[in-house]
Amino acid sequence: MEQTLNPARALALQILNKTDSAGQYTNLALDAALKKSNLSAPDKALVTILVYGVTERRLTLDYMADALSSRPMETLDGTVRNLVRMGLYQLRYLDRIPAHAAVSETVSLAPRRARGFVNAVLREYTRRGHDLPFPDKASDLYRFLSVTYSIPVPLCKKLVEIFGAQRAESVMEAFGHAPPVTLRVNTLKISPEQMTSELCALGYRVHGFDAPSTALRVLDFVPSGSPQLADGQVFVQDLASQICVEALDARPDDFVIDSCACPGSKTFGTAIKMQNTGKILACDLHQSKLSLIQSGAARLGIDVIEVRERDARNFDPALAGKADRVLCDVPCSGFGVLAKKPEIRYKDLADAAALPDIQYAILENCCRYVKDGGVLVYSTCTIFPEENEHNVARFLASHPEFSAEDFAVGDIQSEGGMLTLLPDTHGTDGFFIAKLRKMH
Repeated sequence: MEQTLNPARALALQILNKTDSAGQYTNLALDAALKKSNLSAPDKALVTILVYGVTERRLTLDYMADALSSRPMETLDGTVRNLVRMGLYQLRYLDRIPAHAAVSETVSLAPRRARGFVNAVLREYTRRGHDLPFPDKASDLYRFLSVTYSIPVPLCKKLVEIFGAQRAESVMEAFGHAPPVTLRVNTLKISPEQMTSELCALGYRVHGFDAPSTALRVLDFVPSGSPQLADGQVFVQDLASQICVEALDARPDDFVIDSCACPGSKTFGTAIKMQNTGKILACDLHQSKLSLIQSGAARLGIDVIEVRERDARNFDPALAGKADRVLCDVPCSGFGVLAKKPEIRYKDLADAAALPDIQYAILENCCRYVKDGGVLVYSTCTIFPEENEHNVARFLASHPEFSAEDFAVGDIQSEGGMLTLLPDTHGTDGFFIAKLRKMH
């Protein structure tokens, strides 16, 4: 057991050290490392659990480590700090790993000078870890929330401000559970019913939806090596993103502009809704990312997408009043995808201060491309009102030619043309959608 597990833990440690020092997104560092490794599928799964788990629970783990040791975590070097976190994470959250294995395997990866320390902290946890007192909720709400859900105090305060204490805690708790993979069935190639049968025959548990019927939630799905993905029969797309495509409601033969298109899942979903007829202009600020859309479209059998490098804030007179539908899925703070990108929770909130004006500039520019009677959809993957409802209200106040239009996807209904999806109630990413219609 030791020989099979050690390589997985060693790789997890290497990835955690790399994301700490290089500031790389966890999912990107993990994907790159796993592709290069020769680990078995169970070991790859363990690496994934450790990397995401330690990243997500960092504040909680550091709080526990500080309570178990006289040496504060912030004084330790990065490798030792990550080893202590890895060991504590296994002991606290992974029931299937015996405590003695979690301790010995973790200690074996420590530099010789630090093995005694790592061993002492982990063994102290086995003696009294589950009795460690957490901050008191009644007397110190924000510290309690921060330690319990591993969310920095400033973000805890902001979420309580937005939702109230009880609902904020529900949202934070939901952000601690990564949802199963959701696939979008490519109905140009296969029906949702056929794909469900195929996946079930492979042993997957599949949950479908009445609306959108193209969405399949697949438990324990492993994207790498999936022939269904490689053949373009499906692609990975969160339910919230699929609901956004439904709200846009593109029709066959429409001309659609996707103003901030990369990496392209909404573009692809829209093209499939259009039955691969009409035209989609997929724009993005970064030329280097547009190849993702081109290669994805080729795999999916879509040929109605034209890509173009473009800053969505800059007007193109040639497109004025030409589009049936315009999608502005704008750059945002990302505070709706904490379950999938756990390191976002540690971002400085001040870094998002300039975003509402950038988002508004995109909306203000791209609305000029919508033809009379056409639709403009504004969306983000954040749950902050200043990036969402406030921007839409500001836009509608200065654009009387547009009005909010309610929409429904299954039993999910917008209010005043706006919808905020949340992980605790909808089982999706945190996501915002507004549908605006240009009057004749």
